Amino acid sequence: MKHARHTLDCDALPGFTAVYLRTAGDECAFIEAHTAHALPTLLAALEAQRKTPEQVRWVIVTHAHLDHAAGASALLAACPNATLVAHPRAARHLMDPSRLVASATQVYGPERFEKLYGTIAPIASERVLILEDGGSFELGDATLRVHHTQGHAKHHFIIHDPALATVYTGDTFGLCYPALQRAGRFALATTSPTDFDAREARKSLDQVLALKEPSACLTHFGAVEDPEEVGRQVRAWIDRSEAWVNAAAATDEPLEPMTRRIADALRKAIDVDTRGRGLVLTPDEWSLLALDIDLNAQGLAFVAEKQRSGSAPVQPH
Repeated sequence: MKHARHTLDCDALPGFTAVYLRTAGDECAFIEAHTAHALPTLLAALEAQRKTPEQVRWVIVTHAHLDHAAGASALLAACPNATLVAHPRAARHLMDPSRLVASATQVYGPERFEKLYGTIAPIASERVLILEDGGSFELGDATLRVHHTQGHAKHHFIIHDPALATVYTGDTFGLCYPALQRAGRFALATTSPTDFDAREARKSLDQVLALKEPSACLTHFGAVEDPEEVGRQVRAWIDRSEAWVNAAAATDEPLEPMTRRIADALRKAIDVDTRGRGLVLTPDEWSLLALDIDLNAQGLAFVAEKQRSGSAPVQPH
């Protein structure tokens, strides 16, 4: 049986968010769903491979963050034979997305939410396959297996695909934007709100590497053929992030200035790191990283605030 993987560029910003179309003979799967606005791109990719929506057997999301899963309900509506594959915690949010929608709408407002994510409808439970750690599913004659990975989100898993010798890593394995690879590999951790846990994030890196596949497929963005180097760099950013959390938790600084200070520290660290690699970032490239810097800082400040209030464990050195 012929096996193939196609990387689909789904964001308004090129090389920012990927969805993978995985084919095995006449069966198809989408790994990640991005937002409802990506649906035309995903259906066009099927057509380009001479496949139909009826041949889509699975829609797999690595976790419930909206840039990965907001389009799942629209994609399932377009693919009548498809089943959603999700982590137990993620599945709950996608079967009843009211909390996801309410919290994001509160942040962005209804108009901006619609522009970013489109409509997120509830997914019927009979169209959901919930997989525990180590669970598997079949695509053609291939077996794909999930491994729960905390550290970025408690509702995250990775998907091991031995038939294509790769691992779909969601956000567990960091960010590798193609536009920033011109001076060699540059990878960055993602610590967006609200579940960053340095110890678990390092364990998750180890889980990816322990599978010993020659490539990893990141949602942000694309396949990398040097997973050991990517893991090494992401681990260094996790270590830095842990230090910023612990330092912030030891202060009585209010949340907003703490967040700004962590963002400044992250920006300076990126500048030092990239210049050391011979990668001098242009204004457009700093703009590419702006959202991640802001989200990473918010995530770290959130954990620091919980830590000093006693509702989160101290991040170990």
